[in-house]
Amino acid sequence: MNFLSIFVLIPLLMLAGLWAARGIKAIRGVMVTGASALLIASVVLTFMYLGERSAGNTAEMLFRADTLWYAPLHISYSVGVDGISVAMLLLSAIIVFTGTFASWRLQPLTKEYFLWFTLLSMGVFGFFISIDLFTMFMFYEIALIPMYLLIGVWGSGRKEYAAMKLTLMLMGGSAFLLIGILGIYFGSGATTMNLLEIAQLHNIPFAQQCIWFPPTFLGFGVLGALFPFHTWSPDGHASAPTAVSMLHAGVLMKLGGYGCFRIAMYLMPEAANELSWIFLILTGISVVYGAFSACVQTDLKYINAYSSVSHCGLVLFAILMLNQTAATGAILQMLSHGLMTALFFALIGMIYGRTHTRDVRELTGLMKVMPFLSVCYVIAGLANLGLPGLSGFIAEMTIFVGSFQNNDVFHRTLTIIACSSIVITAVYILRLVGKILYGTCTNKHHLALTDATWDERVAVICLIVCVAGLGMAPFWVSHMIGESVLPVVSQLIP
Repeated sequence: MNFLSIFVLIPLLMLAGLWAARGIKAIRGVMVTGASALLIASVVLTFMYLGERSAGNTAEMLFRADTLWYAPLHISYSVGVDGISVAMLLLSAIIVFTGTFASWRLQPLTKEYFLWFTLLSMGVFGFFISIDLFTMFMFYEIALIPMYLLIGVWGSGRKEYAAMKLTLMLMGGSAFLLIGILGIYFGSGATTMNLLEIAQLHNIPFAQQCIWFPPTFLGFGVLGALFPFHTWSPDGHASAPTAVSMLHAGVLMKLGGYGCFRIAMYLMPEAANELSWIFLILTGISVVYGAFSACVQTDLKYINAYSSVSHCGLVLFAILMLNQTAATGAILQMLSHGLMTALFFALIGMIYGRTHTRDVRELTGLMKVMPFLSVCYVIAGLANLGLPGLSGFIAEMTIFVGSFQNNDVFHRTLTIIACSSIVITAVYILRLVGKILYGTCTNKHHLALTDATWDERVAVICLIVCVAGLGMAPFWVSHMIGESVLPVVSQLIP
């Protein structure tokens, strides 16, 4: 069996184990075992990949396997990974592992919750290992469908409205995406849906690229919170349970940026050069609008959700700059934002579970009653505003340096506008930290609150270690990513 198939097999075994489990201890045991196995497999894969590269293996995709599924349409179970895929698999495994501990005490319907959570995880892992267009789309849909129930059943606030809004908008994006994939397949005249083989043919005429590039980029861009199709994101994140917010913002939204880069830009480079300016304007709006919107929110989850719109906008913004440095920064930003936003949502869920409010106006002086969670929140905030030594700094600096390499007024003006988001982010993060953590605790009920439990500490510490690790030692990751970015960018340079 191909090693990459482990990332689909383990979630399948977890689903079977959860179905057979009786009692909360058995359910937790299955989840911890499966999540740990996925994390170990992703670490092993990372070392295997680095070993292959150091041994001189220059293949674009490693550990490939192809099994024909449906001959009339040339659909195959085709898998393979490069440095970008390996990084995304590692990120996904970390979020699933920490999300399991963040959901440790979830009630009611614990088994059903973890079944849908695991199915969502399987879709994410399957998407990142796939190199067949149909297989990627299939796993993409598997990752999206569970969100409706996870939010609608286990969420809070206006959960039914948020779940329906999220589902309808993302399914609308999927419709655009399916149109784009079919256009690529039939427009290229290829006898395969393998994206590497389609890219090697260079058969899609420019006129057809200009037709199919917009729906493909838009289909993935909806999941990446592309303006003006971002409105599902704040409501969905605010209503989702803690671990679902972690997985959704930390990993699922990355499917959007990954798909835009891997499919839209790679397979239709001429259209990308021609039409990128349109989407650059939209992503620039996302970056600044998301940051300004976060400033005026009073709900902790909405603040982080609009912050995610801004940071995910930076990912698409960098991809559209069409150079290696900016594209490398985009992947680093996906990793950084995935870890940071998962940490934020985990902490917000832990604070809400104790105070039963996410309203900033009702929270103050938490540092005195829950010092561990408060210190962790400060670290998350500093990473979000780009403090050197944490992951946010290296990712954003790489993006802005790469974006400024485009020596023309249009690109440099947009880059300067996007840079303003750093200042806006600093404003709302520092104001938020000062408001809820310091000062006098005015609510007497909050004085009796407890600090983090052991399972919460496991989740939070793992994420902080990863955020600091990426910030202080980014070069092995950026080197691995940079090598994999080059084949795509080389086709984008006119």
